[in-house]
Amino acid sequence: MRLSFSRASVLAFVFALILGAVAGGVAVAASQVHMRNARTDLQSALQQLNVANSDKAGHRVNAIKLVNQAINEVNLGIAAGAQ
Repeated sequence: MRLSFSRASVLAFVFALILGAVAGGVAVAASQVHMRNARTDLQSALQQLNVANSDKAGHRVNAIKLVNQAINEVNLGIAAGAQ
């Protein structure tokens, strides 16, 4: 009987670990680390574009518009993922 109790304890412990790992994975997904990192990188790129010296035949202005659009899309993605 003691052997069965030990097996049951081990199985319960393993089951609890698996549930904890799954719950932890959901919590990490909810924090959206990669999306937030992408937004930070895009904001950094925008700052660099804003301090660049010249317009580069219109390409700098276009890049600023595209980066702003990308930041907006990332923000929308973060909002959608939070629901």
